[in-house]
Amino acid sequence: MTTHDTTPGHAANAWFRVRRRAAEPRLRLVCLPHAGGTAQLFHRWPTLLPEDIEVLAVRYPGRQDRLAEACVEDMTTLADAIDGALRPWLDRPLALFGHSMGACVAYELALRLEDRGFVPEHLMVSAHAAPQRAGHSALHSAGDEALVAHVRSLGDLHGDAYDIPELRELLLPALRADYRLIEGYRPRRPAPVKAPITAYVGRDDVSCPLDDVLAWSGLSASGSFDLGSFPGDHFYLAEREADVVADVAARLTHTSGAVHV
Repeated sequence: MTTHDTTPGHAANAWFRVRRRAAEPRLRLVCLPHAGGTAQLFHRWPTLLPEDIEVLAVRYPGRQDRLAEACVEDMTTLADAIDGALRPWLDRPLALFGHSMGACVAYELALRLEDRGFVPEHLMVSAHAAPQRAGHSALHSAGDEALVAHVRSLGDLHGDAYDIPELRELLLPALRADYRLIEGYRPRRPAPVKAPITAYVGRDDVSCPLDDVLAWSGLSASGSFDLGSFPGDHFYLAEREADVVADVAARLTHTSGAVHV
């Protein structure tokens, strides 16, 4: 079956690249990319997931077809905006998958959804320490070369784009804004979420000590926590995409299929 774009409204479409393969999806999976990343990270996921799962890949402002928009530089503003854009999509159960910076955005989004009485089926957080264990850094204020060098040290995912002057000029503002956002995000006492949590990590990801990833277990109110570990660096999910998506699909197969309110 082919994959189709769909959207219930223009405002929501600005925030989500939507792919569905079934007329009536059982569940929606909201995917949130890393700092400097785009919805393109998840472009093959719809074809790898079961047909009854619809993918909503988040499109942050300041890049690709939202290039003319100002980047968001603080977590509250970004999470509030995505939460508002999601409201037309809550007629189906929903799960969240966030990679790197996107993991923290997904967590904040889960809290906002719960505040409105909607409990996600699953919170999946990838390649990031739990909020209470995040280290301190100030890369957002570093020079261009230092910021790019850090990104390249994480793994080989489109890093060569920064070698092209025209692309570097387009990409760096969003990258720097995202680092300002995530480096400024320091909740001292993060609240637990009702959704079960699965944390994913690349075994060779030096930016994510395992103990800091395992600390996500303390944020599941139900005590339901699991760890998914794959070979690879910070961008293991690109290197092992089919395996990662198969694991995500297996976890979502066991969801209740009911809208939680």
